[in-house]
Amino acid sequence: MKYLGLLVIWTLSANIYAANKEIESLYRDNNVNGAILIESADGKIKYQHNVDDTESFIPASTFKIPNTLIILEEGLIKDSSDVIAWDGVAREYARWNEDQTLKTAFQYSCVWCYQRYAKKVGNLKYHEYLRDFDYGNQLTGSEITQFWLDGDLRVSVKDQIGFLRKLYEENLPIQKRHIKTLKNIMLSQSSSQLKIWSKTGWSGKDGWYVGYLIVNEQTWFFANHIEINQSSDLPLRKKLTMDTFKALKIIQQ
Repeated sequence: MKYLGLLVIWTLSANIYAANKEIESLYRDNNVNGAILIESADGKIKYQHNVDDTESFIPASTFKIPNTLIILEEGLIKDSSDVIAWDGVAREYARWNEDQTLKTAFQYSCVWCYQRYAKKVGNLKYHEYLRDFDYGNQLTGSEITQFWLDGDLRVSVKDQIGFLRKLYEENLPIQKRHIKTLKNIMLSQSSSQLKIWSKTGWSGKDGWYVGYLIVNEQTWFFANHIEINQSSDLPLRKKLTMDTFKALKIIQQ
């Protein structure tokens, strides 16, 4: 029995090693410098490429995941359908130039919406939430409306997974109804075979696609960070993630 157990462990390790090499090929073939981490719900299976625990990055719009919880918990918005009135200032993305709801602000990564509420939350409260969430390096910086875009806040790929796991398990110091509201907002794909809760992010060279998916009654967490050198790289955040899941045969081609 002892040798059988060792054989099982060796086989699993060999399979994971082969899978990680296949992921490495995907990134190399697409000429992308990045890191991806995929974990099973029980944490027993981990696939990864180029993950360095000492590296952390600007979270960009992936911070809208915890930020949405903070806004709801602070009572700044009562419901995901409440109107966030446009201030009439024309911005670079057409979808930002109209009234929003919390749901559309999240889906369209509407920066001005979250900046408006960041001023109301304030630096002291943000530090309390970041500490309670154990989120990244827990730093903000001198400008409260920018700290997740070009301020001092940094997260690693592993940090992203850690927070997503707490969200999924609803193990956060936030009212359950607010967590459920966020989950409804985060649901980006839903079918009888596959459900995905996710968020993209981009600031400078930092590009993200993070979330979790459920397929065949199994839950998998994912965090993909890639270096953005030109706008044509942006679709690779999601594409490489989904191609990785297909290569791992977790989802169908």
